[in-house]
Amino acid sequence: MAAAAPAPPGQERQHTIAILGAGIGGLALAIGLIKRGVPCTIYESAKEFSVVGAGIGFGPNTLNAIDLIDPRFRTKYDDAKTANERAEFEHCVFDALYAEEGFGEKRGWTRGIVGASYFTRSSAHRKDLLEIMESFIPPGTVKFSKRAEEIRQVDDKVVVRFQDGDTVMVDALIGCDGVKGITRAATLGSIAPGSVAPEYANMYIYRGILPMSDAKDILGRHGGDAKWFMAKGKGVAIYPISKGAEENFVFFVHDPNPWRHQANTVECTREEMAADLDGFDPRLIKLLDWAKPLRWAVYHHRHTPTYYNGRVCMLGDVAHASTPHQAAGAGQGLEDAVVLAHLLSLTRSADQLGTAFQVYDQVRRPRATKVVETSYEAGLMYLWLGTQGEDMHEIVENANGRLHWIWQHDLQADLDTAEAEYLSLMQQRQKQKEDEEHEKSHPGQIGLHATTRELPL
Repeated sequence: MAAAAPAPPGQERQHTIAILGAGIGGLALAIGLIKRGVPCTIYESAKEFSVVGAGIGFGPNTLNAIDLIDPRFRTKYDDAKTANERAEFEHCVFDALYAEEGFGEKRGWTRGIVGASYFTRSSAHRKDLLEIMESFIPPGTVKFSKRAEEIRQVDDKVVVRFQDGDTVMVDALIGCDGVKGITRAATLGSIAPGSVAPEYANMYIYRGILPMSDAKDILGRHGGDAKWFMAKGKGVAIYPISKGAEENFVFFVHDPNPWRHQANTVECTREEMAADLDGFDPRLIKLLDWAKPLRWAVYHHRHTPTYYNGRVCMLGDVAHASTPHQAAGAGQGLEDAVVLAHLLSLTRSADQLGTAFQVYDQVRRPRATKVVETSYEAGLMYLWLGTQGEDMHEIVENANGRLHWIWQHDLQADLDTAEAEYLSLMQQRQKQKEDEEHEKSHPGQIGLHATTRELPL
């Protein structure tokens, strides 16, 4: 994505843009805007940049997105990324195995490779990724300890009131504030209140990170490469991060009941954790020694009728949080950032921002919504709750066919479509404005100047 041309003299941008949230989506958008000469300010609720998190996997589409945001981003990511350890798993998303004792070897099952020849496995620790992104943000761009309590639209302005009592007024607000972000209510509360709250995906997780040396002591040859250990209603995914120095793991447990807690996490005992994973190979149970005794609820947004309302817009998880079973959630937020940064770089005045948001919604929402839905389907399949049941051959076959449309997406074509649609809408607006001005100066003659001709005497 080429940066937009500088504004001609006298046409400098006359608008203020605020970003709510300094996570991956918010920082990606800011990087894209700053590179394209669009001023913005980020408001972050935390006191400083977060270093909390786990591993994040990137597919080919995500790598393309960070290239388009800023090529320097891709270069730094390549320096920090972690690949599968063994060469035979270089192009493998994961190796599907049974979670039962022996990992399926007693059944004659030794591996179930999911991947593609054009795919190269890579992942990074979230803190490493955020540190890379922070390096592109100029000092003073981020305002910390700014937790938004209220968002209102007043006379073509967006007013944000923060917990500390401060208030800001801007021309547009882009919410990148996570699955339960306040921006969702500001966008949908008046038009689709039933879609505001996130939906519990009927699963919770246990997660942790352990040194790779310990992972290999426990798992032997299964340590160091991405694996999915599956069982009925439960499973665990593992993969290397931190340049191979650590192993990330996530246990998934299906839960048919509603999540009855206000918080995203709830404490539990280690005995309850082990009971949830009854029937697992003892080597997998041992990984729980590195997990906090917490159950993390998994939420998603399956029903989002629009990503914008007036001058308020949503990006990333607040718009389309998904379950992690296609490793595509972060990538969708980065694709959002690519498209929205490009559209906003085309704007020159505040009254053009709504058109940019309209086109962003048209281009991004169908694809991101499909990712949410298919990720949920994949999660059910990996927990043996899909139409494939417990047939590992069918599961692996399905997994190998379901990711290509995500990975091979033409993001440049999205940019071309978005720009063409934006320019077309702006031309229509200009024509409408000219017609209205002509009508004011020549009442009853709108359009007549373009169609009259001399009549014979």
